[in-house]
Amino acid sequence: MPDDVAAARDAAEEESAFSHPPVDPDATASYGAHPDQVVDFYAPRGTAAPAGPVPLVVLLHGGAWRAPYDRRHLTPFAAFMARRGFAVANVEYRRGAEGSEAEAGRWPDTFDDVAAALDALPALAREALPQADARRTVLAGHSAGGHLALWAAARHVLPSGSPWRTDGPPPLRGVVALAPIADLAVADKLDVCGGAVRQLLGSGPEFAERQPYADPALLLPTGIATTLVQGRTDIVVPQAVAEAYADAAAKAGEVAGLTLLEDVGHFPLIDPAADACAVVVEEIAQLAW
Repeated sequence: MPDDVAAARDAAEEESAFSHPPVDPDATASYGAHPDQVVDFYAPRGTAAPAGPVPLVVLLHGGAWRAPYDRRHLTPFAAFMARRGFAVANVEYRRGAEGSEAEAGRWPDTFDDVAAALDALPALAREALPQADARRTVLAGHSAGGHLALWAAARHVLPSGSPWRTDGPPPLRGVVALAPIADLAVADKLDVCGGAVRQLLGSGPEFAERQPYADPALLLPTGIATTLVQGRTDIVVPQAVAEAYADAAAKAGEVAGLTLLEDVGHFPLIDPAADACAVVVEEIAQLAW
């Protein structure tokens, strides 16, 4: 596909995904003192809402770890999941350098927040969504949020001494990573999101020092059921990034599912109007139910 055609298609897909009005949550809870340390909760609704306990889907939004992209753009997708009978938690976290809209992520704040949110979620969900069954939790993330989801599921294999390391694997049914920035080294080589990986980890010696603590492709095997969903025509986070993670998992003796969607780019995966979004829901349902 010619570059100009691919760019036009990507722009149209992004416009569609961002055209839906934000959906207010049923409840919001804080897991810390910072304004970004919050989780929005969506109760299952509509005819698909079961009478008994339902799986909990925890969402981590994307946006290249940059400040302008917050959880609000993922609220239509969260509501879409809720209408299909899931309890949903949409997590916010600190992004970008203080006062900067262009800088990607904060070290270590972004990771501090995701770890703290996941640790606090069982208690927060019991209070906000009593119908949620924490024993059937699926963690899902898109783009940079896909990176964070894979990372959060691998905290038990972080290097010893890491402040985020846990004693055992998280209580998850699985992870569904959507067009994830899953291999930081490959994403850096491809200059994904305009150098966002270098901004997240730091350039120079910081990159090599921090990569073992932040790169999901180095934190394997996890023992957690993992599926990556990737559009073949994605020019934001190319298919090669997801394939690199799947290859790394295989070398570590683990199978990471990789679902490749034809004629799908980066944004249809979270666009309730796109057919690809239904595929994502099915991948989550297969793990959750």
